[in-house]
Amino acid sequence: MADNIYSSISPEINELASLCVSNSTINPDLYGKYEVKRGLRDINGKGVLTGLTEIAEVRSYITVDQEMIPCEGKLFYRGIDIEDIVEGFYTEGRFGFEETTYLLLFGKLPTKTELDNFNHLLGGYRSLPTGFVRDIILKAPSKDMMNTLARSVLTLYAYDDAADNTSIPNVLRQCMQLIALFPELSVYGYQAYEHYYNGQSLFIHSTDPSLSTAENILRLLRPDSKYSPLEARVLDLALVLHADHGGGNNSTFTTHVVSSSGTDTYSTIAASLGSLKGPKHGGANIKVVQMFDDLKSNVKDWEDEDEIKNYLSDLLHKKAFDKAGLIYGMGHAVYSISDPRARVLKKFVGKLSKEKGMDKEFSLYTTVEKLAPMVIAEERKIYKGVSANIDFYSGFVYRMLDLPPQLYTPLFAIARISGWSAHRIEELINAGKIIRPAYKNVAKPTKYVNLSDR
Repeated sequence: MADNIYSSISPEINELASLCVSNSTINPDLYGKYEVKRGLRDINGKGVLTGLTEIAEVRSYITVDQEMIPCEGKLFYRGIDIEDIVEGFYTEGRFGFEETTYLLLFGKLPTKTELDNFNHLLGGYRSLPTGFVRDIILKAPSKDMMNTLARSVLTLYAYDDAADNTSIPNVLRQCMQLIALFPELSVYGYQAYEHYYNGQSLFIHSTDPSLSTAENILRLLRPDSKYSPLEARVLDLALVLHADHGGGNNSTFTTHVVSSSGTDTYSTIAASLGSLKGPKHGGANIKVVQMFDDLKSNVKDWEDEDEIKNYLSDLLHKKAFDKAGLIYGMGHAVYSISDPRARVLKKFVGKLSKEKGMDKEFSLYTTVEKLAPMVIAEERKIYKGVSANIDFYSGFVYRMLDLPPQLYTPLFAIARISGWSAHRIEELINAGKIIRPAYKNVAKPTKYVNLSDR
């Protein structure tokens, strides 16, 4: 029993769990009765206003004569359209993630000198404490890289003599170090997993301070550390598009909530990682890839739209793939007509698919993107439009880059740590009350009964 006590479920636990279910299930009608905004959103998906931010804006509608009209989705970082940001660094042949991180943190686009200095600082921080890889990552490998990442972040607290100092200069230093270290923590955790769980050769490459974040990820991950310029640039683009998404997404809201308590940076970021680890937030791109693998094995003719529509209908009727009734990668809590991140990423997916000889797969993705909204509209009652979100294409990008699925969500974290850091600093600068929403108790009053009378 001692060997599996932490993972086995005994009959006693099953019996106690049934008590949890029977005594903690709330009548769903009460949510309507008390006008509770479940998920802090109304029936149309509009979020409840709980804070103010200057970092990022997600726009999915315009207001005309006090009427909300859906529009093409837009994403702004510090007031600048993400599509203009991408156009700017891509046409100039530069990597954009570090520039985007600077913009999110400091609220302005850097000059060349400022960007060079910032990159130099990040490069200097791309080094873990002596013995950390051996003592923390290799000695206790996990099957889940997000677990490894969160545990590593919490452990770094012990290496920081000013861990609890919440002054802005100190928090900025901590955040920049974490931004720089996330690629190493993620990839080294994966290498340990592959070695100890799957018997693969263990190799630990060092980072190159002169390289971009995207280049270092590929350098660390691949046995020969080689990659093509297009591979690095598309990965860099994916990081830029995932860097932030406003204050209301689950993990960033977690950053604000936990920061408002006055706790340290490491605890805050670990909490945000725990949020992102949830499959409803950070794991959707893995599901998209797995769904397409199932589609490709069940649809004989990838150009037959009727056959594809039948498969999509089977997904919604819980007859295909994981039988969850979902078409993964379609729809978003905010966007209706389009997700600007998916729009931008799609342009580069086509280029990468040609380099990788995966044109047919890309064509299949575009066909599903076209047909899925039609099938959903026919099968489901929906309150707003449905379009492909960034997860629809990001998983395909990672597949073409030969990145392991275990790193898909950590890659999200490697990007989003920039946004989390900016939001943590913003919360501390504008510190008000601890965030504490209201919950209404709907339990009936019950008298205490003495133990002997129960």
